[in-house]
Amino acid sequence: MRWLPKGYGGERRSAEEVKREGWREQGLLVVSPTDPRLTWPERELVRQLGEKLYGGRRLPTEQRHG
Repeated sequence: MRWLPKGYGGERRSAEEVKREGWREQGLLVVSPTDPRLTWPERELVRQLGEKLYGGRRLPTEQRHG
């Protein structure tokens, strides 16, 4: 019988579960500006907040030179 430390083995949580728990337990919000559950004004607000706090987004290398 193998005993693994907590967090090893078992089922992996989905990204949505991690984001939900982060919000509920830590007050952290992780949201994509392309999330289809948001309206256009909500997506625009997320984009503007991201740019204000962290600067503009970088395009992947293949898109930058294409």
